[in-house]
Amino acid sequence: MFQYFIFAIVGIFAIGFLILFFRFFGLWFRALLSGAYVGMGRLIGMWLRHVNAGIIVDSRIMLTKAGIDVSSDLLETHYLARGDVMKVSRAMVAANKANIPLPFQRAAAIDLAGRDVLEAVRTSVNPKVIDCPDSSKGKITIDAVAKDGIQLCVKARVTVRSNIERLVGGATEETIIARVGEGIVTTIGSSESYKSVLENPDTISKTVMQKGLDAGTAFEILSIDVADIDVGQNVGAKLQADQAEADKRRFQAEAEKRRAAAQAQEQEMIALVQENRAKVVLAEAEIPLAIAEAFRNGHLGVMDYYRLKNIQADTDMRASIGGSSIGGSSAGNGPASTPGSTGTAPAGR
Repeated sequence: MFQYFIFAIVGIFAIGFLILFFRFFGLWFRALLSGAYVGMGRLIGMWLRHVNAGIIVDSRIMLTKAGIDVSSDLLETHYLARGDVMKVSRAMVAANKANIPLPFQRAAAIDLAGRDVLEAVRTSVNPKVIDCPDSSKGKITIDAVAKDGIQLCVKARVTVRSNIERLVGGATEETIIARVGEGIVTTIGSSESYKSVLENPDTISKTVMQKGLDAGTAFEILSIDVADIDVGQNVGAKLQADQAEADKRRFQAEAEKRRAAAQAQEQEMIALVQENRAKVVLAEAEIPLAIAEAFRNGHLGVMDYYRLKNIQADTDMRASIGGSSIGGSSAGNGPASTPGSTGTAPAGR
């Protein structure tokens, strides 16, 4: 009975092995015929590790046919790292045909970094053109102002080639566009006149190319070409007009401040005049009181009083004849209101 049990277990293992053998036989045989041998045990191990054995075998066959020796372990490791094994393999084949050194480790690193390694190889073989500025960002020209204040609107095209060695960690196309735009603005801004830029637009390309703008990027700049250049606004005149308008508003504000200060001072002077007039009126109101006090104390007689009145009348007459109004009449109003009282004063005495 025990022997039957052992035979059954052996039979089950044999059947399972045959099933797995026939399942991977096609891949194993295809790899064998292609010269990219992958053992049956390794294929079964890929199945156990949830690795797509078909991709690994096809990639190894492709690389082997191209004369590139890459072990299935490296391909499987890249697959487990969520890399695109087929794209890396095609990139290595394309680089090999173009005599571009691209080892598997670098290609895998580029792929895992999120870069399109196959597109990078193609760009390295066939350079591409980048529009500067990028119209998809909403800006269609690079605007710069020369020293004479005239604005120039420039469109440029940058021809770049991928640098495989700096593709990992290198800056992207956005950095190239930004640096080229900065170089164009600097070149135009240092020009004495916009006419010199229009006459020799190639000076922009030469000056920008000399700056080494591709340093630290994943690309190599081959050429910078000015596709279009237009004359924009007279920014210098506009700035001067704006400055003049600002100065005008500032001077108007200062004049308004001075006018308000003058008005305030005028009102203060009017108030001061009224205050002094009130003091004069108070002083004139004391004159009759002083005259009455002089009568009571015997310091002023009736004849003295009438002589004073005659002098006041004579002064008022001369003022009226001269056509000028002086304060004598107001001064005489005080005594004029007191004749009755002063007239009775001697009688009282």
